[in-house]
Amino acid sequence: MPTDAFKTAKLSFGDKTLDLPMQSPTAGPDVIDIRKLYALGDVFTYDPGFTSTAACESAITYIDGDKGELLYRGYPIDQLAEKSHFLEVCYILLYGELPDTAKLDDFVSRVTNHTMLHEQMHFFYRGFRRDAHPMAIICGVQGAMSSFYHDSIDISDPWQREVATIRMIAKMPTIVAWAYKYSVGQPFIYPRNDLDYASNFLQMCFAVPAEDYVVNPILSRAMDRIFTLHADHEQNASTSTVRLAGSSGANPFACIAAGIACLWGPAHGGANQACLEMLREIGTVDRIPEYIARAKDKDDPFRLMGFGHRVYKNFDPRAKVMKESADEVLGLLGIENNPTLQVAKELERIALEDPYFVEKKLYPNVDFYSGIILDAMGFPTSMFTPIFALARTVGWIAQWKEMMEDPTQKIGRPRQLYTGETSRDYVDIENRA
Repeated sequence: MPTDAFKTAKLSFGDKTLDLPMQSPTAGPDVIDIRKLYALGDVFTYDPGFTSTAACESAITYIDGDKGELLYRGYPIDQLAEKSHFLEVCYILLYGELPDTAKLDDFVSRVTNHTMLHEQMHFFYRGFRRDAHPMAIICGVQGAMSSFYHDSIDISDPWQREVATIRMIAKMPTIVAWAYKYSVGQPFIYPRNDLDYASNFLQMCFAVPAEDYVVNPILSRAMDRIFTLHADHEQNASTSTVRLAGSSGANPFACIAAGIACLWGPAHGGANQACLEMLREIGTVDRIPEYIARAKDKDDPFRLMGFGHRVYKNFDPRAKVMKESADEVLGLLGIENNPTLQVAKELERIALEDPYFVEKKLYPNVDFYSGIILDAMGFPTSMFTPIFALARTVGWIAQWKEMMEDPTQKIGRPRQLYTGETSRDYVDIENRA
């Protein structure tokens, strides 16, 4: 991004005045370039959470929270969810443009033909306790991939980076599905090359050797949309973790494992699980007024999960698409009378009509609907975040690859506002008061 020679920001403190260059992005607010702030002014900025700091330059994903807009390489998320499919979205995120037929067919073929895991990984899974959380399993297995695929860990080699990319996108559904199978005590189901990406994942999760399993296209399409809507989301906590790990020169498998570990945090990847658990806590429609009153009470710690979003100050653009899928899935499975679903539908109605929610723009977000869909499909809540990790893997990889190809990238080294003791002398134990 070129510096705008005509734009500077003047910063005055003490007896110093600095003229800091500014940069203009293709979308979003201008940025003050503070890279030389310490050298010129002997000061740092203080920004907990980095919410006002651009830590990198990126051309992958753009969010306008005020407009409720999410773009992958400039393509609106609603258009991609309606007209595209997940593997094409992967191609767009990785390579920046819509592929022609030949390029897309080649990419899909390469992913489809690399979905199997090394057979020795069976033993790795069996090293976990039978009740291990699936996120613990996929974090460990993902990190262990670097010990199985030595020919794609040289980050200085573009071809090895490409091989690692295809391997991770292709094998993550198998890793996640096997984690699920292990957690429920069922035999592992191998991937099938005749199925599309989402259908293959569903059959690895729900097929058993004793009988045939046919994936319903409505469920497959809903799963594909979940993958698409969660594929990337700018510089969130897990993406920033992947970039920070990658800045040290760590191999790509380790970097994505770091992203999985960060996503495991309930404040990040567990939102749809928390939403479903809240719906179950409410239990029945007649108890909703009690919880609505609690949500409006600023002195009550209770919060309605699945409503509003930290980034989107308007409607979450992913939620509309997810609501359509939720309606299709629930209609197919014929579970409209499920108590949890009834609570969800009534909460949705209230949130869209109640002046309190409308004024505060607390609309149902993507987590509200995705949790309902995954629950209806038969996934336990422990699988919600692993499925999120599966979908987000391509975004992490795209961000990692972009960083690797950036000649200005350097190892991450945040500063601190130190508030501890200043230098003091050590006191021998017999002389301590």
